[in-house]
Amino acid sequence: MASDASLSTPLGQASCERFAKALRFIEDITSNVDQVQEKVLGAILGQNARTEYLQRFNLNDATDKDAFKSKVPVVTYEDLLPDIRRIANGDRSPILCSHPISEFLTSSGTSAGERKLMPTIAEEMERRQNLYSLLMPVMHLYVPGLDKGKGLYFLFVKAESKTPGGLLARPVLTSYYNADQFKYRPYEPYNVYTSPNEAILCSDPYESMYIQILCGLLMREEVLRVGAVFAAGLLRAIRFFQLNWKQLSDDISSGTLNPKITDPSLTECMSKILEPNLELAQFIKKECQGENWERIITRIWPNTKYLDVIVTGAMAQYIPTLDYYSGGLPLACTMYASSECYFGLNLKPICKPSEVSYTIMPNMGYFEFLPHDPVNPVKLSRDSPPRLVDLADVEVDREYELVITTYAGLCRYRVGDILRVTGFHNSAPQFKFIKRRNVLLSIDSDKTDESELQKAIDNTLVLLSEFNTSIVEYTSYADTKTIPGHYVIYLELLIKDQDNLPSHRVLDKCCLIMEESMNSVYRQGRVADNSIGPLEIRVVKNGTFDDLMDYAISRGASINQYKVPRCVNLTSIVELLDARIVSVHFSPDAPNWTPTHCC
Repeated sequence: MASDASLSTPLGQASCERFAKALRFIEDITSNVDQVQEKVLGAILGQNARTEYLQRFNLNDATDKDAFKSKVPVVTYEDLLPDIRRIANGDRSPILCSHPISEFLTSSGTSAGERKLMPTIAEEMERRQNLYSLLMPVMHLYVPGLDKGKGLYFLFVKAESKTPGGLLARPVLTSYYNADQFKYRPYEPYNVYTSPNEAILCSDPYESMYIQILCGLLMREEVLRVGAVFAAGLLRAIRFFQLNWKQLSDDISSGTLNPKITDPSLTECMSKILEPNLELAQFIKKECQGENWERIITRIWPNTKYLDVIVTGAMAQYIPTLDYYSGGLPLACTMYASSECYFGLNLKPICKPSEVSYTIMPNMGYFEFLPHDPVNPVKLSRDSPPRLVDLADVEVDREYELVITTYAGLCRYRVGDILRVTGFHNSAPQFKFIKRRNVLLSIDSDKTDESELQKAIDNTLVLLSEFNTSIVEYTSYADTKTIPGHYVIYLELLIKDQDNLPSHRVLDKCCLIMEESMNSVYRQGRVADNSIGPLEIRVVKNGTFDDLMDYAISRGASINQYKVPRCVNLTSIVELLDARIVSVHFSPDAPNWTPTHCC
């Protein structure tokens, strides 16, 4: 047995030597940020020195940091798209990376309506796994005893496809859940899930959700934590439970599985678990019948210590609803990651959502920061790269846009995340996630920017013009009071011919036209994932947007600089708009979506 001294780090007292080793690793790499970052950049540039991409910039020594910073431009996805298309179409030469691209990880949609394809290499899976291995040692400092029970996590795979060149294209978590590192992970008492792998890997959303909830009910006394990747996903599971609790309790009462579950791997798996339990079935019926679902999580799973969900950024809008269903359980935001790269950890995971800060782990990639000034944004030039700030040199209370260089070949790539420095752990800065650059609306993993919303408005105008009707003004709102949440578009219309009014059916069709205009991530959420509800149009009285401007000016806005906000979230403004509604319309059908990628 290790001595107490060997189990202690500045982070806290570890419960075992393995956890102590993980905490010491965190202490070491956060104490030497500059050196770790130099080593990482040297390794990346050394590995990819002969790639076509780096060779374009006339670097005499591709591994020279100063030359890299002065000659390699800061880029966006659109800048890299021609190279990404070549790889996707089958070009196996070292274009971005000297190592073979193993697959593409799909990220949020582009303005062209397609998912971004992020190249990755096989060794990145191990790097991501190593970061996952740090989560429980940190969490155990704040919530002991997690090895005495299980986690009820709602984990799902999403649609995957192949590029014309034969490479898989799929979300990063779908890649991880299908990897041997996850499927054949060794037994770990601190990371036991109620959901069997068969349910997590089931591609049918209904069957996967049903079995995960059923298993969670069967093991309800063992559940110590409840979670999903995003807050919206956990609320979707609760809504599913609301709609299906009767069938679930019948299954438990009889010991027979719902005939809607047809996946052979699920039926075989559940044949070993599901047995008649009349007492449990009656308990579920007692708790679920009626309208009161307040504290349903702790009523059904009484030993739950916290919810493990991301509630930063756009997910913060779900906090009140989570508090309602859980009775105010702590909300743990444990990790900061994206399809492009995994970034870091929350070293104080049981803190208020408003206080969440992530510590960047400097071994995950090379990180630079573009100072963010929304009033006077930095103008980027491929010929003269801007001066970026290194990880160790950022300043507290300043905001930056994250720029990354990865082992998989992304060089000085703008992730699009705006972060604010809140402090340091040793020499590693800690960041609060502020927002996604240019993102206007988001319900789940969707990200809709102003240009996409404008395109949806323009396409709607084509139909309305047939009725001699135009749109005076518009704004939008992400309504998360429903489960799933949905987009609300407020329209003020100018109807020029009262004898040719657009009918209710026409305005319903306008909702569908808008949805057809959204990117593929939004449409997948609507069609395949059921994570986004039908789009709603609320037509408001004429003069409403004049009233909105008057309200903004009364609160201090300049009449000369006032612009109609294209997205609103203040309760007072939403209430102003809702008080002037003339009619309400919903999309009558789901938009078109197929799991394909245009390369």
